[in-house]
Amino acid sequence: MIKSVFYLFILLTLTTTTSHAVAKDTEDNILTALRADSAAVQSVKKEIKALKRLHVGGYGEVAYTYNFFSDNYLRYKEPAKYSGQRHGRFDIPHVVIYLGYDFGRGWSMSSEIEFEHGGVEAAVEIETEEAGEYETEVERGGEVSLEQFYLQKEFFPQLKVRAGLQVVPVGATNARHEPNQFFGVYRPEGENTIMPCTWREISLTVMGQAGKWAYQAMFMPGLDSERFGNQSWIHDGSASPFEFKIANNFAFAGRVDNYSVPGLRLGVSVYVGNSFRNTLYPTTSSKNDGIRGTVSVLSFDFGYNRHNLIARGFIDWGHLTDSKHISNFNIMMPKNSTSKRQEIAGDALCAGVEAGYDFFSLSPRLTSAGQKFYLFGRYDCYNSMAGVDGVSRLGWCSRHKVSAGFNWYPIRQVIIKGEYTCGLLKSTYNNEPAVSLGVAYVGWFM
Repeated sequence: MIKSVFYLFILLTLTTTTSHAVAKDTEDNILTALRADSAAVQSVKKEIKALKRLHVGGYGEVAYTYNFFSDNYLRYKEPAKYSGQRHGRFDIPHVVIYLGYDFGRGWSMSSEIEFEHGGVEAAVEIETEEAGEYETEVERGGEVSLEQFYLQKEFFPQLKVRAGLQVVPVGATNARHEPNQFFGVYRPEGENTIMPCTWREISLTVMGQAGKWAYQAMFMPGLDSERFGNQSWIHDGSASPFEFKIANNFAFAGRVDNYSVPGLRLGVSVYVGNSFRNTLYPTTSSKNDGIRGTVSVLSFDFGYNRHNLIARGFIDWGHLTDSKHISNFNIMMPKNSTSKRQEIAGDALCAGVEAGYDFFSLSPRLTSAGQKFYLFGRYDCYNSMAGVDGVSRLGWCSRHKVSAGFNWYPIRQVIIKGEYTCGLLKSTYNNEPAVSLGVAYVGWFM
């Protein structure tokens, strides 16, 4: 076996580095030796074929931001006191390693290991609603975060079945969250604030594509209302601080995309599931009878990529039933619980649109070199307390954001980003301008 591999290596080397006559004589001798060991040759071919079934890739981001506003936890309660302050930050938002394997006969495995902010998913944060207390936030139990891990059986392109940890494709960002699928240095702020992002659940999925249509339908455990918050709405509800995911409630999600118009994709996605009682904390009291905390999300998004122009956009609406009861329930939770102990809105909204043009397309030399340079503009708005029921409406939870910047692709897999953004809050508060630079990659290694 080792001898046969050595022969193959010598054969490939000689055919590229020696003269034709010498290489031909050596080739004949090596082929004669290999024919005498045909079983070894077949073994080598089998190993090469198996290696081709292995898929390795990933993406990563490094960013620097200089914020022209204060990061003090009291900046929304005493805005005048903290006007004019500023601070800077380095960050590694996401590094993901993808590993997949095609077993054959329609069976395959896919996995993504994610490192957020350069470490494990535990951090110390200052809570703006807890008198500035330092609290340890644990988003998920364990030291390594699996973004995805599932087995798939493809019966035909119109029908695939997946089981395992998967991304819930509700909203534009969850469905397309790699750094080459949005212009900004960071993911769109609205969806990244009010919904889990990247939202992943252990689920059973049926999906496929027929003609110009693609679909996904998912069955999964529900969210945990104990972890909802005022600014983040349901964002932390998918996470579990335990080594397992509680499944007292179940949920459904679906997505349909259409590609009928060249270069244009139109998508609609939905989520429906109960969230109350999906926790270890006792909820058996009679006063909780009939409380479900049903979360409903409806989203529309689009993407256009043609004629050197890229445009994307989305609009999301979310509703939580029994929000007043859940707010009171969470506020009364013990201080050492995983709850944010905050008031929660019954309705949340967010929308965003961006467009960029590749100005390097005007240069045949740069185009032939495979380089691209997009100048883009972006607008976002979101309100995590758009509709409230018997709770206080916090003005700083509603904001608009405008951005402008560039995306330079020196090669197809690497992106260098820069942008200026400004968060526009109500006149009571200070606006939040910032300058950000980032570099990212998205690619397959084998």
